[in-house]
Amino acid sequence: MSNNNLPFSKWRRAGGLVFLSGELPLGPDGAMPSGIESQTRLTLQRIAATLDGAGLALRDVVQVTVYLTHPEDFAAFNAVYQQHFTVPYPVRTTVVAPLVLPGARVEITVVAADSADAQPQSEVASR
Repeated sequence: MSNNNLPFSKWRRAGGLVFLSGELPLGPDGAMPSGIESQTRLTLQRIAATLDGAGLALRDVVQVTVYLTHPEDFAAFNAVYQQHFTVPYPVRTTVVAPLVLPGARVEITVVAADSADAQPQSEVASR
């Protein structure tokens, strides 16, 4: 799925933040892995690459919105997610909803802070 003809930016910088469009689990050849773990890993790798292009990294992410197509995928998704983010964790919202791309089980969008001297404040969530 190419976004060459779609009316949105891959990322935008505004007010000290970088906003990424939703990222899907597509490899460079357009192929999509089948399992939630592989799809999550690939999606987060694509996000990391996009952030790198903006001069940032996953450690700069302050907000994550996750869309899962199957609620039973949450635990497996979360296990992979935890391998990519550390304390202080970004705030996160997870929604179960159908996705536009057939076969995709996850879509992730992030907001990152791009101010080199900003020290984000946070509180670890407990539930």
